[in-house]
Amino acid sequence: MRGVWGAERDGSRGERALTAAKLMLGWVALLWLLEVADVISGHALDGFGIVPRTPSELVDVVPAAFIHFGFAHVAANSVPLLVLGFLAALGGIRRFALVCALIVVADGLGVWLISPSGTNTAGASGLIFGLFGFLLVTGFVERRPLGVLAGLLVAAVWGGSILAGLAPTQSGVSWQGHLVGLVAGVTAAFVFRRRRTSSGQELIA
Repeated sequence: MRGVWGAERDGSRGERALTAAKLMLGWVALLWLLEVADVISGHALDGFGIVPRTPSELVDVVPAAFIHFGFAHVAANSVPLLVLGFLAALGGIRRFALVCALIVVADGLGVWLISPSGTNTAGASGLIFGLFGFLLVTGFVERRPLGVLAGLLVAAVWGGSILAGLAPTQSGVSWQGHLVGLVAGVTAAFVFRRRRTSSGQELIA
C-alpha cells in the first residue's frame, strides 16, 4: 500500500475543483483540436484507431481514445467526458490519472481482442463508460456517503444512455469497447480505493 493523495494533499475543495475543471476543459479542447487536425489532414489520424487482432495495432491502444470519426462523434463524447471526468478528478488528480490510464489501456486491449474483424475503433466513449463505472461504485467501495450520492446521481442522469450503449444491436457503435470500459472503471474503483488510517492519512490500496 502506498500513502498518497488524500483530499488534504490536494488543497482546498475550491482549488481541487478549479484544477479538475481546467484539466477536463483542456482534455476536451485537445479532442476537438485533434479532430480539426484530422479533417485538415484528410482524416489521416483515423489510422490511430484500433483494428482488432493485428499486432501492429497494439501501439494504437492509447491514441485511439483521443481520436474521433468526425465532429458529431467528438461532440457526443464531450459533455459526458467533461462532467464525469470532472467528478472523478475531484477525488485527486494523481488517482484520476491512474484510473484513466487503467481504463484506457484495458479498454483498448479489450477492443483489440474482441471487436469484430475488419473494424476500426476509436473515441473516448470507452473512457466515458469507465468513468461512469468508477463513479457508480467507488462511494460504496470506500463507504463514503458523498461518493454514494454522487454515484446515484450519475446513474440517474446517464444510466439510460449507458445501458443503450451496451446494446449489441446498434450499428456502427462498439458495444464491446463500452462494456470493457465499464468493467475497467468498476475494477479501478477497487484497485485504487482509498482507506483512511487511524492517524487520518489516506492510502490507496
